[in-house]
Amino acid sequence: MTEQIDGRLLRSIETKEKILSAAIEIFTENGFEKTTIKQIISRAQIGYGSAYTHFKGKDEILITLMEDVMDRFYTIAEMEYEPVNLADAQARITLQVSEFLHLAEQNRSILQVFHEAMGKSEIAQKKWKLIQNKFIERISRDISYVQDKGLAKSTLNIEVVARSWFAINEMYLWELVNQENCSFKVEEIAQTVTELYTKGLYTD
Repeated sequence: MTEQIDGRLLRSIETKEKILSAAIEIFTENGFEKTTIKQIISRAQIGYGSAYTHFKGKDEILITLMEDVMDRFYTIAEMEYEPVNLADAQARITLQVSEFLHLAEQNRSILQVFHEAMGKSEIAQKKWKLIQNKFIERISRDISYVQDKGLAKSTLNIEVVARSWFAINEMYLWELVNQENCSFKVEEIAQTVTELYTKGLYTD
C-alpha cells in the first residue's frame, strides 16, 4: 500500500514538473496573453485531467513560477546582515544589490512574462504585491537591526525607508529586464544606489 502511495506521489510530482517546464517554454515563446493552457498541456504531453488536477489555469501556473523564481531573489535578501560600521554595511548592501540585479538579467525572459502578466491578470498583480511586502518586511528587519545597534538614524521611519529602498531596486530590476532606459552596468547601479541609501540612513 505504501509503495502504491509513493508511486502515485512520484507520478504527481513528475507531472507537475512537466507542466511547469512546458509552461516556461510556452510563456517565454508567446508571452502571457497569447499563451493558453491547451498549449502548455500539449507541450507537457500529459492529459487534460492530469493538468487540471494540479492547476486551474495558466494564471495559477504563472503564480507557481513566480514563487519559484522570486524565492531565488529572496535568498539574496536573506543574506546575513550584521554590519559593524558604515563601510561594512556598504560592502554588504552593494553585494546584495549586484547579485539581485544580475539574477534579474539571468532570468530576463520569464521576468518579462511576469511583468506583462501584472498588467493583465489581477491574480498576478496580487501575487506581486505579496512578493513586494515580503521583501519590504525583510528590509525593515535589517533597518531595525542597525538602528538598534546605533549605526542608523533612529528618527527615520523604518517602513518608509524600507519601501523606498525596495522601490529603487524594483525600478532597476524592471529596467534591466525590459532593457528600457538602462544603459548602466549592474555594478555601477549597485554602488551608486547603495551610497545614496546608506548615506541617508546611517549615522557615520
